[in-house]
Parts: sequence; C-alpha cells; structure tokens
Amino acid sequence: MNHLAALKTDPKPTYLKIENIWKAFGNFLALKDVSLDIKEGEFVCFLGPSGCGKTTLLRAIAGLDLQTKGQVAQGGKDISNLPPSERDYGIVFQSYALFPNLTIEQNIAFGLENAGRSKPEISNRVVELLRLVGLTEQAKKYPAQLSGGQQQRIALARAIATSPGLLLLDEPLSALDAKVRVHLRHEIKTLQQKLGITTVMVTHDQEEALSMADRIVVMNHGSVEQVGTPTEVYCTPSTLFVADFIGEMNQLRGLAKTPDQVTVGPTTLSCVEHDFPQGSDIIIAIRPEDIVPHGAAQPETSVADSGVDTPSTSQDNLFQARLTEMEFLGSFWRCRLHSDAFGTNIIIADFSINAVRRLDLRCEQTVTIELPSAHLLAFAPLLDQASVGQA
Repeated sequence: MNHLAALKTDPKPTYLKIENIWKAFGNFLALKDVSLDIKEGEFVCFLGPSGCGKTTLLRAIAGLDLQTKGQVAQGGKDISNLPPSERDYGIVFQSYALFPNLTIEQNIAFGLENAGRSKPEISNRVVELLRLVGLTEQAKKYPAQLSGGQQQRIALARAIATSPGLLLLDEPLSALDAKVRVHLRHEIKTLQQKLGITTVMVTHDQEEALSMADRIVVMNHGSVEQVGTPTEVYCTPSTLFVADFIGEMNQLRGLAKTPDQVTVGPTTLSCVEHDFPQGSDIIIAIRPEDIVPHGAAQPETSVADSGVDTPSTSQDNLFQARLTEMEFLGSFWRCRLHSDAFGTNIIIADFSINAVRRLDLRCEQTVTIELPSAHLLAFAPLLDQASVGQA
C-alpha cells in the first residue's frame, strides 16, 4: 500500500518557468542567460547585492520591463510579451504604493472593482482580507494613519485580493525597522503557506532569505550563482561568492595538494573533496561556528552545537592558537585567534557561551582548535582577492 501511494505522489509541477532570459540596457547587460523553474506553491527568494539583477528579473516576470530575449511561462502559458495587465500576479513594493486619498478598505477593493466584481462580493472579500491580515478595525482609516508595518500588510492584502496565481514581493520589508521586519516576515511566510500561493521575493537581506524561502536564488552580475534550499546555500555554497555573501566566512589563501587535502603555507589541511589540480591557487574557507575549541580531554562544542558535547572522531586539523580578542554577542562569543600554522592570518571563531564557560577561555590564552575537515571548503579565487587572508 505504501509503495503504491509513493508511486502516486508526484512532485509539485513547475508553475513559473524562466528560460534563457537576457536583459540589456544599452550596452549594459543586467541579466545574462538566466533560467529557473519555480514550483507551484513555492516561496523563492532572489538574493544578491545591489545591481546583481534580482529586481530586473522580477520586473521581467511582471512584464514591467520586458526581457531583451528569452521566455517566461506561467502555469504552462507563455507570458513573455504580455502586458502587466494581462498577467496573473499581485505585487507588493518596498514603498507600499497605497492610494493616500482612499481608505484602507477602498485600497483593498481597488483591484476587485477593476476586475468587475459585484459590490456584495467586494465587500465580503475586503472583510475577509482585513481579518486575514489582522487589521479589521482599521478599515475606515487612511494609509497615513497607519504604521509602516500596517501599511505593508494592507499592500499585501490588496495584492492577493483577486486571488492571483503568483505573488511578487519587491524588497517589501526593507523600509521597516528591524523588530517590525522580523515580525512581519513571519506573518508573510505564514500567510503564504496558508494560501499556498507561488511567491517570488527580491531581497538583499540574507537573514530574510534564509528564514523565509523554500529555495534561494543567489545572483551576482546578472547571473545565477546558486539555487538551493537555505541549508544547501549556507552549508554547501557552490562558489566563493556565495560563501562570502551569505554569513561569515574565514578565507585563507592556499594550494591544492590532493583531492581531499590543501596547504596553507607549510600547513597541510584535510578538507571536503575537491577537483582542483595539484598546485592550483585556491581559497580555503570555513565558517566561524564550525571551528571547535578543545578541552583537556575532548573537544567542546561550537556555537552551532547548542552546548551539547560532540567528541571529535578525527585528530586531523588540530592546532594551537592564541586567543587575541573576545567579543560577546549574546548567544555566543566571537573570538579572534592567531596560530603560527597560518602565518599572519587571523582566524575568527564563534564559541558557545557554554564552551567558553567550561573551558574558561580568556584573552591571551593558548587553546587547541579543530578545523573539521567536513566543513573546510576549497574554492577558486574571485577576480578581486585583495582582502583575502584577513578573515
């Protein structure tokens, strides 16, 4: 029975298909041969630095800036050259874009009226949406009378009023203060899951993308660097750009030695398997939370281990290091370490409060640290590696 059920369970179909999209503004290429499949009901974030092409790609999907070449299909229908009014989506902008002279309920009703819905239907839908975003009592107010977070929720309600097949979010939280932003991103994700609407969000905030997305599309210079779940993108970045852009990362210049070994100066390190030829210039990278401090008998935990002891199964990559600086960041200590094994390079490590307490770590103390081979990655250098070496 279970086997038959498994055979009948198909993965979600592709709802939005982007094929070989290019976009040029004069001689400047904003998008370079971008292809992407987005599943039905999926929440996807376009993430990258300013100017990477993420907003241009969103606007191509919306028909606000038509692509120079390539195709966009939604629900199996080619929408590549359709005007925005003929595409099935709702959109929320960073600036809210609410009509200041209309009340909250009139703002939400605007799209429904243009769609030719009846007055009773519009009234019922507006009440339903106000309840959905928790602003029923604000119906008669004007946008200027609401907070930024409330305005953004109204913009969201207006975007989904006509039950579109696709929701587009263009940096919807960036104008809000940090506390409101954290609260609202949870609300948006919960609402998206409840509605099951396919959603694409543009953001430059890595924490926002990691916490909200089912998959993240990391972009750089108009191209896609990596597509994956938040865990995949964070833990197994496919390029040095992704590793550097998302989260903190120690980077050391080195050379490839064998498929699972690299050297930094005179020091040989075991690492995740790579395919660089022997002697190739590479960048060795490891996240601060993956560095493990050792006690007298066995390793203690890093910040990622939640204070639970996890003895090491390997004696590879163990080094003496001097703890030169400690910075308390609430749930962990960020430590700067110097080891003769790595020359003048400074290693940044994040140690849990429990580990620091148990080991009684202090500045100028010599400690043994482990750089676990399972978390030590080798990458091709970026074109500009002037700053590499000081993590």
